[in-house]
Amino acid sequence: MIRLTMYGAREWLGSGIIALILITMFIFIAVKFQYPILGAMLIGFTVIVWLAIAAFFRVPDRVIPQDPALLVSPADGLVKDIELISNCEIDVFKGMDVVRVGIFLSVFDVHVNRAPCDLTVEYKKYREGKYLDARNGNCSKENEAMTIGGTANANGMVFPVAVRQISGAIARRIVCPPEIGAKYKKGEIYGMIKFGSRTELYLPAEKDIVLSVKVGDRVYSGSSVVGRIVKQ
Repeated sequence: MIRLTMYGAREWLGSGIIALILITMFIFIAVKFQYPILGAMLIGFTVIVWLAIAAFFRVPDRVIPQDPALLVSPADGLVKDIELISNCEIDVFKGMDVVRVGIFLSVFDVHVNRAPCDLTVEYKKYREGKYLDARNGNCSKENEAMTIGGTANANGMVFPVAVRQISGAIARRIVCPPEIGAKYKKGEIYGMIKFGSRTELYLPAEKDIVLSVKVGDRVYSGSSVVGRIVKQ
């Protein structure tokens, strides 16, 4: 049984209604004009197209690591880059040096985003921008984006964290309902980017936070460990 996110209800429900109308029409044509094979082919094609659309909005069950020291991936996809950024512009870091983990989501990946750890939202900012391909090195700075950040709590350590959703050439619909003050548990779904896109995780560049991924790794939202808190 496929579980679908309500963030995509307009797409999967709307296309489902259209598919039902088309199937009804194809059945009528097949019976009236005695074209059973053609009718079956058209019905099969319609069902396949709808399933392909619905698959973009699937929400598979994920086992969230219970160890409080572990930070999980906010998105499914491929780790494309890991970069140290000085004087980060995201307010919650107040000019701190941060580590940015960039994750590319293809059209075949699950597109819901999850909180990387227990998080209280204190910052939310939308940026208008371009729709460059999410694999383009400039998309992080130039594309449309939505960033949430705030105070994280992991393994008794309190620190700032942020997640940025970035539109791609195909993905032009960021869904991010959290408002200031919202609280999320590690692995909890907070939004999605429809179709191909990029998600970035921002963490303080501190010795107490150690990354568990490298460029080229495939990660899964909520279940893949991207970092851990190491108490000195």
